[in-house]
Amino acid sequence: MGLSIRAYARHRGVTDKAVRKAITAGRITPNKDGTINSKKADKEWKDNTDKSKQRPIVKDPNYDPEQAAQNVNQVLKESGKDIDDGSSQGHPSFIKIKTAHELYKAQLTQLALQERKGQLINKEMVKAQIFKLGRQVRDSWVNWPARISPLMAKELEVDEHALHTILEKYVREHLNDIGEGKLKLD
Repeated sequence: MGLSIRAYARHRGVTDKAVRKAITAGRITPNKDGTINSKKADKEWKDNTDKSKQRPIVKDPNYDPEQAAQNVNQVLKESGKDIDDGSSQGHPSFIKIKTAHELYKAQLTQLALQERKGQLINKEMVKAQIFKLGRQVRDSWVNWPARISPLMAKELEVDEHALHTILEKYVREHLNDIGEGKLKLD
């Protein structure tokens, strides 16, 4: 007993319509019971196909069927729509894939709507703004000893250069401690 038309189509990586067309055109011959002997049909398919009319098979090198199955199952579980349709070996059926696809599209639509309403913000933009703010605060502190040391030196009646050097040293140490996580900013 051979493969069904659909099973042979999956085996070839084509649609069942392409297999039916090949049978009709006489490029492959099914068994008397309508099933297809895959080895015989593969040879006939190769021998009877016009190479100039054949489209190249382009496979995505990043496609992992196991990962795709896990992704489908994860989307379904997260949405509470885990469908047990009896699909074999943990591979999702078409209905599971279609349901996961529609749920994913709905989630994307919901996220886009929330973003338009201003309920969501761009993570990378926030990180860039925090970095910019941190840089401004750091620069302000690095420049602080130069601004304040003449005023403090006059008030304390000490050498301005010595005071500036000491303030700069301790400000840099403090900023380094913050940068290395030694100090908590409470």
